[in-house]
Amino acid sequence: MTTCLTGLDRLFDDGIARFRGLRVGLIANPASVDRSLVHAVERFARCPAWRLAAVFGPQHGARADRQDNMIESPDEIDPRLGIPVYSLYSQNRKPLPAMLKDLDVLFCDLFDVGTRAYTFLWTAILAMQSCAENQKRFVVLDRPNPIGGSLVEGPVLNMGWRSFIGLYPIPMRHGLTMGELAAYVNSEFGIGADLEVVPAVNWDREQWLDDTDLPWVMPSPNMPTLATAAVYPGAVLVEGTNLSEGRGTTRPFELIGAPFLDAHRMASRLNALKLPGAHFRPVWFRPTFDKWCGQLCGGVQIHVTGRSCFQPFRTGLAILRAAIELAPGQFAWRQPPFEYEYEKLPIDILAGTDRLRRRLDEGAPLDSIEAEWQPDLLSFQSARARNLLYRA
Repeated sequence: MTTCLTGLDRLFDDGIARFRGLRVGLIANPASVDRSLVHAVERFARCPAWRLAAVFGPQHGARADRQDNMIESPDEIDPRLGIPVYSLYSQNRKPLPAMLKDLDVLFCDLFDVGTRAYTFLWTAILAMQSCAENQKRFVVLDRPNPIGGSLVEGPVLNMGWRSFIGLYPIPMRHGLTMGELAAYVNSEFGIGADLEVVPAVNWDREQWLDDTDLPWVMPSPNMPTLATAAVYPGAVLVEGTNLSEGRGTTRPFELIGAPFLDAHRMASRLNALKLPGAHFRPVWFRPTFDKWCGQLCGGVQIHVTGRSCFQPFRTGLAILRAAIELAPGQFAWRQPPFEYEYEKLPIDILAGTDRLRRRLDEGAPLDSIEAEWQPDLLSFQSARARNLLYRA
């Protein structure tokens, strides 16, 4: 197993000197830990070389103690450190000039899960934009992509459908680290940020997080395990429907169902497709909150049997197709609001296009749907290659 060091580890091993005497801010949440499970805020606050002046929290809060609220609590003062803690998942998703005025540099140490619809990467991008606009340095303390950095999949975001779960044209499974994403957006879209990425070391693109010796700390309340992250690039589409994506269970995004689905028929229909690297087990569950709270749901659990060939986005599409076909009068697309969007359908926001929904409604074959996004995906791959920091 590889001894891997994150950007946070490397900063405190040998990178402090160039920031000596500065006023610093930090974007972090509970997964922002070093190799010894010491939190980044603790490391920053104890460091005598600088002054930690502010902490910023992404969706779910700096402590990850909130579920999927549309608008979260206001800013607060950390009772122990006596410094402001700003929410970047509230009325302000981009740091205001007033939040940055007492800073010289803003660090970002967020654990991304390799999926466009995960808001942490867009919190980082908006913070980078604000730093560019306010002449502040922006430093990403990079971490491995936990589901590997070699595979990409799904439609590239159509900019007409941009939202807080997709601000720039990347596919659902992007195969980049947070640092590479920041470099990609900064260079390809002319942000002009004074960006520095402190890379992780001893990680290559084929490795998943458990191929290293880095710990898993759940980055958000409904991302409890690496198995969740594996299925998330496709299972997240279920959020755009009236199916339960397993919130309110111990296996969110792995369990998918609804009271109107027959678990055995659903599993049989999906297993008959022989989707690579996937097996579907019939299950029943009662969510303790969110959709269908307290009601018995029939459905499936997604078991990833082969990481190297598993296609999470195609798998997510197949699940939607099966539910549409097995319960045509009861399956429905979720209605707004969703992630600060009050007019567009959630499924279109998640997919980054309305074409996917329309093609599913038309009954188009999965191969045909998938073929439509390949030209844009190839173009993304070319631009992506210019910003890779880690070897294949």
